Amino acid sequence: MQNIPHSNRRQFLGSAIGAAGLAALPSWSNAIGANEDVRIAVIGFNGRGAGHIDNLLKLKGVRIVALCDVDQNVMDKHVASLKKKNIEVKQYKDFRECCADKDIDAITIATPNFSHTLIALTGMANGKHVYVEKPVCHNPIEGRKLIEAGLARPNQILQHGMQRRSDLGWAAAMEFVKSGQIGKTTLSRALNYKMRPTIGKVASPVQPDANGRIKGEFRDTGGKPQLVDVDYKLWSAPRSPQPVQREQFHYDWHWQWRYGNGDIGNQGPHQLDVGRWALGNPSLLPKRVMSFGGRWGYKDDGETVNNQLAFYNYEPAPLLMDNRGMPRDSLKWTKGYEPVYKSTGIRIGNVIECEGGYVAETKAYDSAGKLMQKFEILDGPDHMKNFIASIHAGKRVNENLDVVHGYHAACLAHLANYSYRVGKQVSNDEVKERLSGNKEGLETFADFVDNLTKNTIDTNVDKITAGPWLTFDPHTEKFTGEFAAEANKLMEEEYAPGFELPVVA
Repeated sequence: MQNIPHSNRRQFLGSAIGAAGLAALPSWSNAIGANEDVRIAVIGFNGRGAGHIDNLLKLKGVRIVALCDVDQNVMDKHVASLKKKNIEVKQYKDFRECCADKDIDAITIATPNFSHTLIALTGMANGKHVYVEKPVCHNPIEGRKLIEAGLARPNQILQHGMQRRSDLGWAAAMEFVKSGQIGKTTLSRALNYKMRPTIGKVASPVQPDANGRIKGEFRDTGGKPQLVDVDYKLWSAPRSPQPVQREQFHYDWHWQWRYGNGDIGNQGPHQLDVGRWALGNPSLLPKRVMSFGGRWGYKDDGETVNNQLAFYNYEPAPLLMDNRGMPRDSLKWTKGYEPVYKSTGIRIGNVIECEGGYVAETKAYDSAGKLMQKFEILDGPDHMKNFIASIHAGKRVNENLDVVHGYHAACLAHLANYSYRVGKQVSNDEVKERLSGNKEGLETFADFVDNLTKNTIDTNVDKITAGPWLTFDPHTEKFTGEFAAEANKLMEEEYAPGFELPVVA
């Protein structure tokens, strides 16, 4: 039996992997030889996980030996696809059983956001190498446990899904900024202009059947019905099952707080990560954060913000997240009709503003707008390859792959959402007052309101919900001061019996 510290043993045995998986635990430091294949299981592959499968099939030194998904229709589709390639895999519904399989060396995770940390910790506790998609956590508390697990198990590779961290072009752009050729950084700007139309409103919520399954047809964005056959208790983990309050079962959970984090926690972590990277990868979270926005243009079952600005008071330069889910104008929900950021043409990306110029994604300009340098940015096509290479090497092949970066990016989204969620509806003048002295912030706010106005949204009537400037202690990772109790409470989430976070020591 694996040696587990006495102080953690009772918690471990009562955790999600406890008695069922303990006897099967492999050696924590089980190394993979350079000539051995990494045996891998993909957990969750209705969306991003399908890309994991495709990427892994192209790599040498790795074999997909198992798949794990709670939707039988999704499982059948991918098992059949692999069988056509003469690949036979074990099939699991329960991630705990999958993680306990001694014939699996590593797992990749692309399940809904709220289960990322639970599955990652379960994999770590079972001695697996872990690749977990963004956001790596659904709240800072569980994210810190994930960081601690990585520190406790240095022989196990724990990597995030922030693909830009493997991109040589982005690395070159950051070195250019660091060189000071265009002066000191004055503002790191993260942009996500991606239309998010209504998710609809159900007449009544869907209840699981007598066998605990959600089964039947749901709406799909492609026009065809979404056929679902889900073990709902496992899908809901670590939350307790609640009736389904959305027309589309898969994906639209992103816009409900219990499961997702809105677009600032969906697409946003990629841009927040690059934004923090441009500031030199601060080791601590910012001491102050403020966010405001709203869900405009429709009344539906979504809860999260569709237009949101977030301000992070890093020193010496701040970070600003500008997230917009509206069309360019006229509530015209047509593909490709999103706004762009000024003359850069950027919809989704980053602009690093400096004293003597700026970097806008692939290009660097001086203050006169003259092109200085180009960067070949491909958004990290070798990111999964680096995960496998790290397992073979027994260490990370690139320090940019440290899960701490994924943790910070996720937490920046969470901190902004907490500010918004303890906020109240205010006038535009009150927002301007909060941004007093912040030239870039006021300019961005004016453009933000202009975009809403062009979409027939009158913020004098349908007011902005503005959160307070929250004070955050980056050492204790708790809010302090006014509104601290409300914000800290939002960090504490439910872990249903049988799905508590495992202790990894």
